[in-house]
Amino acid sequence: ACSASCPTDAILMHNSTDEQILAQVRAATEMKSEFPLIVAFLCNWCSYTCADLAGVSRIQYPTNLRVIRVMCAGRVDPEFVLEAFKGGADGVLVAGCRLGECHYIFANYSAKKRMEVLQGVLEDIGIDPHRLKVEWISAAEGERFARSIESFVDELKEIGPIGSELLEGHNDG
Repeated sequence: ACSASCPTDAILMHNSTDEQILAQVRAATEMKSEFPLIVAFLCNWCSYTCADLAGVSRIQYPTNLRVIRVMCAGRVDPEFVLEAFKGGADGVLVAGCRLGECHYIFANYSAKKRMEVLQGVLEDIGIDPHRLKVEWISAAEGERFARSIESFVDELKEIGPIGSELLEGHNDG
């Protein structure tokens, strides 16, 4: 969790460097074949396992997700989210263990705070903050995970493709 907030990037995570994660983000947004495109940062212990459970349980949910597995939601640097939007993602999901149940003790609280600040930054730069969704979910909640994805897809369809709010703002001014 500290690596995501280190101002000097002094902490390097073996097999999970900023460059490696950013490369995954770029690959996830390289080809946009459906709307809305969602880049999802899923923690290894809960939300990634939950997505896997939904899959093996054959629980249906939209295929709009491009999953990037991180050890913890606390590892998600705001730079990763911004890179996803820059690449054309219509939405970004950051999902981790339920608050109070993080495998890294308080890391998801750090992620929560960081993503709340980022939502304000998104609004300041003209991106609807609702395009960033944060979920706290246990490994056993496959059905809830699927409903969450369905709901996010519906919200993003209402908002429109990424950039539409920038165009609307330009036309008004």
